[in-house]
Amino acid sequence: MTTHSNAYEETDVDLDLLQDDVLDDEDSSSGYQNDYSAEENTEGLELEERQALRRVVGMSTELTDISEVEYRKLLLERVLLVGVWTDGSAEDAENSLAELKLLAETAGSEVLDGVIQRRKKPDPATYIGSGKVADLRNLVAALGADTVIADGELAPAQLRNLEDKLKVKVVDRTALILDIFAQHAKSKEGKAQVELAQLQYMKQRLRGWGGNLSRQAGGRVGAAGGGIGGRGPGETKIETDRRRINTKIAKLRRELKDLKSTRSTMRQERRRHSIPSVAIAGYTNAGKSSLLNSMTNAGVLVENALFATLDPTTRRTTTSDGRVYTFTDTVGFVRHLPHDIVEAFRSTLEEVADADLLLHVVDGSHPDPIAQINAVREVLTEIGASDVQEIIVINKGDLADPMALAPILHRETGAIVVSARTGEGIDKLRALVEAALPSPDVAVDLLLPYDRGDLVSRIHSEGAVDQLEHTGDGTRVTARVHADLAGDLAKYAFVV
Repeated sequence: MTTHSNAYEETDVDLDLLQDDVLDDEDSSSGYQNDYSAEENTEGLELEERQALRRVVGMSTELTDISEVEYRKLLLERVLLVGVWTDGSAEDAENSLAELKLLAETAGSEVLDGVIQRRKKPDPATYIGSGKVADLRNLVAALGADTVIADGELAPAQLRNLEDKLKVKVVDRTALILDIFAQHAKSKEGKAQVELAQLQYMKQRLRGWGGNLSRQAGGRVGAAGGGIGGRGPGETKIETDRRRINTKIAKLRRELKDLKSTRSTMRQERRRHSIPSVAIAGYTNAGKSSLLNSMTNAGVLVENALFATLDPTTRRTTTSDGRVYTFTDTVGFVRHLPHDIVEAFRSTLEEVADADLLLHVVDGSHPDPIAQINAVREVLTEIGASDVQEIIVINKGDLADPMALAPILHRETGAIVVSARTGEGIDKLRALVEAALPSPDVAVDLLLPYDRGDLVSRIHSEGAVDQLEHTGDGTRVTARVHADLAGDLAKYAFVV
């Protein structure tokens, strides 16, 4: 895993705010007393749950093959997962931590263990409370972990306080997802989008040493000191770093704006030819790329890994009656997808918002598919795609428990169960897609000269042919087409 929070340089936070946030457990004779007497947000919770870090069974990465073990010992970070259970059931909290484990392993880590702290809300200074930080420090030392990953987005003060007390690198869920995106981005646009999101995240988490690293003291006169208005510490290193990051962010925004205009031109060209578009969206690793391959023979990368493909792929295909439409595979979503990622990938996600039909792919074998559906719909609402016509596609039907699928099929009318691996249900899905596509609405009756075969081809690809007959005067065609094409064909209208 290439995420290094030490590279983020220590947070430049207001000292007064930091003093208010940090709980000084060193002045207390007991970390537990300090934790529970000072925090009202644990009141009303079960005492047993509050007084211990809840260990989640099955968190450690399974290593069986000897060569794999030796390889991973050399290359992989040894991480400990920690989460805060604020609402929902214990099963919900454990599912969230299990997903964090998959993210950590995708980034290239060996997960040693995972623990959960029961609280009404995360501690503003240390995320899990100062008393539990002491327990966590002992667990880190016992396991030999070199990184702690928090199942949530840490504030700059929380990140710094945890690193100071645990003496190991601390990474939050957002930084972990950004790291995975950085590993998997391949195209120029994808790399620029990921870098922009990383810089926006990093800008708030720079580390420095206040005025100790002064670089300038302008207006200096003689050896005695500076002139009027020029005395003082001057510009510090952290200010210089922040300015450089802002400059880089502005440059990336300009590059992405140019790339966005190119993508917009391609979409406008498809609209000009009235080509319907279908977007495939869903939770990461739900099988979106496999479904695209099954529907169009696209041949895109398929891998059992989170966020294996980030760059959108668009492929043309045709309906059974010859109409052309497009499929677009988009980046996968996840619970608590970082806002910076959504903003950086907005131009890519606009493919979903502009689509005529959305195939919302759900992993039928997942322990909590309903939570996946809700997480995806949150992002769809954020990007303005909540009004796009939607078909719920429950993939991996060959692995799913029919009893687990029953609540989804009951709640989501029109949902369909398929298996991209075996091909089960793909033909039925293709028929549903064709029926849901916008159909041409202008009826035409034409007599086309034989030298205008290009128009016959356009009618087949952009419209729906009802009847075609070759006569001595030309090709007689009755069809339904879009308004733009109907205008081009008006002079060939058949006159009795």
